[in-house]
Amino acid sequence: MRIFVVAVAAAVIALPAAAISEQVIKLKPGPGVDKVEANCQACHSLSYIPMNSPFLNAAGWDATVSKMIKAFGAPIDDADAKAIADYLKKNYGV
Repeated sequence: MRIFVVAVAAAVIALPAAAISEQVIKLKPGPGVDKVEANCQACHSLSYIPMNSPFLNAAGWDATVSKMIKAFGAPIDDADAKAIADYLKKNYGV
């Protein structure tokens, strides 16, 4: 019985998370959106962008792109990194 309760609780917790991860995220159109879609979603959901946009200004987006490359090893070249940061600052910065 205890195993059943734990299994049900795990399912109740996991199902909303699975539904969120399956949502199609449509980013705002603009120069650099192709670089964002090609590079960022290779490692994480694009939902992170609108989710974090209320908190990040231009400096925050620059720091985030830099962190993804330097701390997490995202294989993004300098030109793409600039295009990504510029896109995020213009379309999702506060």
